[in-house]
Amino acid sequence: MPGSQSAVSSDHEEETWEREFRANGNSMKTAELEAKLDEGNIQEAESSLREGLSLNFEEARALLGRLEYQRGNVEGALRVFEGIDLQSAIQRFQPSLSDKPSKKGRPRTESVHNVPQHAAGLVLEAIYLKAKSLQKLGRLTEYNQQKFVVDRFTEAAGECKSVLDTVEKIFQHGIPDLQVDGRLQETVSQAVELLPELWKQAGSHDEAIAAYRRALLSQWNLDNDCCARIQKKIAVFLLYSGVDAAAPSLSVQIDGSYIPRNNLEEAILLLMILIRKCALGKTKWDPSFMEHLTFALSLCSQTSVLARQLEEVMPGTFNRIDRWVALALCHSGAGENKEALNLLRKSLHDNERPDDLMALLLAAKICSEDPFLAAEGVGFAQRAMTSASDDQEHFKGVALRMLGHCLGRQAKVSSSDYERSSLQCEALKSLEEARSFDSSNPDLLLELAIQYAEYRNVNAALRYAKQFIDATGGSVLKGWRLLALILSSQKRYSEAQVVIDAALDETAKWEQGPLLRMKAKLKIFQSLPMDAIETYRYLLALVQAQRKSFGPIKANHQAGDDKVNEFEVWLGLANLYSSLSHWKDVEACLEKAQSLRQYSAETLHTEGKL
Repeated sequence: MPGSQSAVSSDHEEETWEREFRANGNSMKTAELEAKLDEGNIQEAESSLREGLSLNFEEARALLGRLEYQRGNVEGALRVFEGIDLQSAIQRFQPSLSDKPSKKGRPRTESVHNVPQHAAGLVLEAIYLKAKSLQKLGRLTEYNQQKFVVDRFTEAAGECKSVLDTVEKIFQHGIPDLQVDGRLQETVSQAVELLPELWKQAGSHDEAIAAYRRALLSQWNLDNDCCARIQKKIAVFLLYSGVDAAAPSLSVQIDGSYIPRNNLEEAILLLMILIRKCALGKTKWDPSFMEHLTFALSLCSQTSVLARQLEEVMPGTFNRIDRWVALALCHSGAGENKEALNLLRKSLHDNERPDDLMALLLAAKICSEDPFLAAEGVGFAQRAMTSASDDQEHFKGVALRMLGHCLGRQAKVSSSDYERSSLQCEALKSLEEARSFDSSNPDLLLELAIQYAEYRNVNAALRYAKQFIDATGGSVLKGWRLLALILSSQKRYSEAQVVIDAALDETAKWEQGPLLRMKAKLKIFQSLPMDAIETYRYLLALVQAQRKSFGPIKANHQAGDDKVNEFEVWLGLANLYSSLSHWKDVEACLEKAQSLRQYSAETLHTEGKL
């Protein structure tokens, strides 16, 4: 019932629709009490309540404070609560610490059955409402009184914490299930949820994290929905607060259990637990669970793990087409383009959602990375252009960009020169048209430079490569490399050398590998073999240092030309020494290369020169 009052003694007490208190067989109209409270006669109201309902001092004050709080008079409620010593009032509800179990082994928690839980619940609720009142006053305080606001929230957090401390002392082995008054359990659940929020509002983030963990690790007898709300709140706080949370204390760590190393791991673990609870029917499904988990796993590039989580979600939770597209994104992020494309083909079937713009663009992007799928990608890109409405010019530009990529890839596997030339012209036309929709996108400049370079229009490629470097401020390694390649294709080796040196000055040490490899090759083209050997040695030292620091570079979809592995360096040195007829050095380099990759056509070819 809205506005109902809780029990205050062993007899049940409640507020009826006419707003009257009932306790111990007596009743009293709340209108009489409200009139006295409006006049500021707190003591008279308290005396009337004690006499009329046979209550003690603490219970009467707690009831009056709750009445004021429900009327919206938080300042009045605080005045009532300040009139009693709540801490001393709850001491009589705490079991004696000197109690020992009987010889028959009866647990000490059975002394709790003798505690008047209705009265204890009312007093604890009074402390909780005092914390809520302080919180509301803190929110209403002017912003320029920031220190006063923080003090209010800190005081409120202290009051709320005292509720939980008291409950832990009363129920020393946790709150027993089905043996606790409903009002008392409700107060405990609300206090457990409120405490971390108060610490956050007070700016005490470490205390907030500790309160969240305490809420999950202590035995509060929380229902599944309450526990799920707390798990979600701490996961969100860990993900987005920017606070570096310390590891859980050793006292709560169990031998053999997994201990998260950072905020991200802890948040992912909590969100996975929530999703598993939903699958087991222990709590209601919340779409934000998967949204937050998607963000968290994307941050650490674990989209394959996210795909498994999506597959485990119960049927009917997601629209099946939305699930297919989400799974396609996950597989694409993990480099599993074949699986991603198969899912997109299903979702874009004529009987499903054939005009889904995002799915069409993703399918076109995947196809643009494989020359043998490029023709299919052209169809996806053209459908995306048709599906984009007039107010979606940005997506039209993206579709034209994907169309240009696919046409350029398709040209590489064309069976005739005429068809290849025609496809390259269409690819350049699409990319140029895409610039009219997204002229500020530097990636388009890079793609145009690459397409013109492949089309042997070196002057246009050089112009766009320079524009890309200007647009990015020289912060992107690919731009410098492309500019050096274009200059070297014109046999302007000295200028390419200057570009590489400038790029090395602007690039972090661990990212210099591709540039050093290109520098060594330029030295070879300039007939400077000894300089090339020196550059290869420096590159070898860098690669070996990277291997020791980060482990061997794995061959995956992200490696490509942006990574240099140790095998390539040893093979390059072997070929260079071979050109100088330094056969012993060639043998030593080949031995190192074969230890890294035993069967390789390149090493066998170089070995054949011996």
